[in-house]
Amino acid sequence: MTHYVLLDRDGVINHDSENFIKSPDEWHAIDGSLEAIALLNQHGFRTVVISNQSGLARGLFDEATLHCIHEKMCSSVNEKGGHIDAIYFCPHHATDLCDCRKPKAGLLKQFAADKQVALDNTYFIGDSLRDIKAAQSVGATPILVKTGNGKTTLHNNPQFLTSLLIFENLYDAANYLITR
Repeated sequence: MTHYVLLDRDGVINHDSENFIKSPDEWHAIDGSLEAIALLNQHGFRTVVISNQSGLARGLFDEATLHCIHEKMCSSVNEKGGHIDAIYFCPHHATDLCDCRKPKAGLLKQFAADKQVALDNTYFIGDSLRDIKAAQSVGATPILVKTGNGKTTLHNNPQFLTSLLIFENLYDAANYLITR
């Protein structure tokens, strides 16, 4: 059976920005995140990115630029010996009435249908409340990392201290998953 780990992008794999990641030059990996993906792959996990990208709807970048950002991310992971199997993103604005923008479950359901995977056997690593809620809404196991918006998410939701798996960063979360 194939095991997947779902990953939010901004704040988990790469440094986030209040001004959005609008070009490949603005995409910078968080220390250890690329190695974490490689580590997961080496231990039989497949990795998939699930990301809100409202910068598209805001006109901050186009799909060709987003594709270039994702090419940089994937090639950076490949250079460390890892592989991202797929990338699912919501191109909509927060005010749009789509079903794919996290915390809604559309992207996770699309992934599950495409890969024929049961989401209750899947981990979703994120740094925000919307990642946690999206995971919980489909029965996936949420993991919160303190990078990106993670510390703020934890501060604003202290109940997570006793109800969630919480790690400093993606590398620490990966280490947990490969030893469980």
